[in-house]
Amino acid sequence: MYQALYRKYRPKTFSEVVGQQHITDTLQRQVADGQVGHAYLFTGTRGTGKTTCARILAKAVNCQHPIGGAPCNQCAACRGIDDGSLLDVTELDAASNGSVNDARSLREEAVYPPAVLQKRVYIIDEVHMLSRDAFNALLKIMEEPPAHLLFILATTEIQKVPATILSRCQRFNFKRILPHDMEQQLLKVAKAEAIDLTPDGADLLARMANGALRDALSLLDQCRAAGAVVDGRSVLDTLGLAGSTQTVQLMRLLLARQGGDVLALLDQLYRGGKDVGALLGELSDLCRDMTVLAAAPEGGAALLGGLYDRKTLSELTAEVPMRRLLYMTDTIQRTAAALPRSIRQRTDAELCLLRLCDESLSNDTEALADRVSVLEDALKKGVVPAERPAARPAAAPTPPPRREVSPIPQETSPAPEPAPVPTAPAPATPAPESAPAAPAAGGDSQIWAALIEHYKGPLTIPDRVWLNQATGTLEGDVLTVSCANDLVKQQLSRKAIEDVLCGVTSRHVGRPVRVQFTVGGGPAAPVRRAPARPAPRPEPTPPADDYERPPLPEEAPPAPPDLLPWEVPAPHRDKLDELVENAKQLDNFRIK
Repeated sequence: MYQALYRKYRPKTFSEVVGQQHITDTLQRQVADGQVGHAYLFTGTRGTGKTTCARILAKAVNCQHPIGGAPCNQCAACRGIDDGSLLDVTELDAASNGSVNDARSLREEAVYPPAVLQKRVYIIDEVHMLSRDAFNALLKIMEEPPAHLLFILATTEIQKVPATILSRCQRFNFKRILPHDMEQQLLKVAKAEAIDLTPDGADLLARMANGALRDALSLLDQCRAAGAVVDGRSVLDTLGLAGSTQTVQLMRLLLARQGGDVLALLDQLYRGGKDVGALLGELSDLCRDMTVLAAAPEGGAALLGGLYDRKTLSELTAEVPMRRLLYMTDTIQRTAAALPRSIRQRTDAELCLLRLCDESLSNDTEALADRVSVLEDALKKGVVPAERPAARPAAAPTPPPRREVSPIPQETSPAPEPAPVPTAPAPATPAPESAPAAPAAGGDSQIWAALIEHYKGPLTIPDRVWLNQATGTLEGDVLTVSCANDLVKQQLSRKAIEDVLCGVTSRHVGRPVRVQFTVGGGPAAPVRRAPARPAPRPEPTPPADDYERPPLPEEAPPAPPDLLPWEVPAPHRDKLDELVENAKQLDNFRIK
């Protein structure tokens, strides 16, 4: 039966554990000195050797012929623990044995002495999966255990373990295995298995494992069937990755804001079998290295991932501001996190890349801040962004055709023709406004209106807002700026703003000008006008009759007052309507 590489090459002694020498040396010394504790807690990321070290420690404390605190792996105790035939060493998975009943059964069983070995050992993996009641059930026996009992707990999420458990254990933190150490172990295993693994392939596998040797061995096991030689290219093809060259090419297109070419390259990679999630992960790693290099040009080289050389990263980050790197990294991270739950992963990836090309396509505050920053940079350089063409006004809706009501024929004499209404003259076409005249020297109050846009060009957006709350008058060689209040004067009387006002005005009037600031005379607030009263409705003029009209038929007497309290009889309704119309002209009138 075939056995996976990570199982076949699991370490059996402390010396075979890779990258955790600070832990293995301590454990081996405790076993050799006879100072083994009653409870240990191993914490760290996946695949770093927590469960392996727990099994080695269980063999070491029960070995019949230990070698310097390490198990011999030859005695009956060591062989029995390895093959799982001895019941004195129990390995539990808290994910499937996390109830309070399981903890109570363990507590009742643990009090019995071991049958064969010296110590009864309980290895509880993923201990953070235990319930609260299960943790409480283990507190007493973990605090005062029998002499023959040893607990070894392992977890990847130490923050979920109660403090009452942490205080009863010796805690060991397992580090991520370095890529160099992992690469050496991969080459060693490949040599033993007759796998043609190249150094670049081993380096790529080690970096993709992200500090987990078990993951690296699993990837090697997957790539060994792809071809005779396991090199960098075969690893990329087998795992569906784009590779550093194509990732850099995609990043160059993103920085150049070439959205069409970005989509074309993504389509090429997608048709070639590349996974869009893995592609975004590679872009995220590249953005991370670029951000680190931009933030720390000198000392950041030691923090780089190593997939991209320093020269390439320097070329990519040369003209990219830090705010855009942060925006790109955050956008990629959010999209990659939501990608596993998406039913259209390719579409989500395309939208993400388009937002990276053009920040205006995103509606979040970070994209808006980036657009404002770009505008401020352009204004500081004296470049006024081109205005967008004004949108055409929407055509007025065509009113529905009016239905002509035919008049009711009446046997009356024709009414006299009305006098012709004089036609109002057509409004004269306004003459086009002439260009503003050049500012005049001395006592010119229009200098401010003539040069206001020239003032705002070199200023930032906040300074332009403050400038809108002041007016100016040129008297001789003094430009007096009248501010609306003291706050406006304080904000405008800064050296940068004063230099802009002096420089712009001096260039236009042809002589040196100095600026002084005063309070009062700022732009006036708009005057609120009372709404005009509507014209009274004209009274209908009765038609001229040449004969006596026949009497109208008598109306039926009004019905008894069955009206609701807010209803008004007809004779009084006209009077009420007139009162309401007159009262509407008041500012504080409300109808209840």
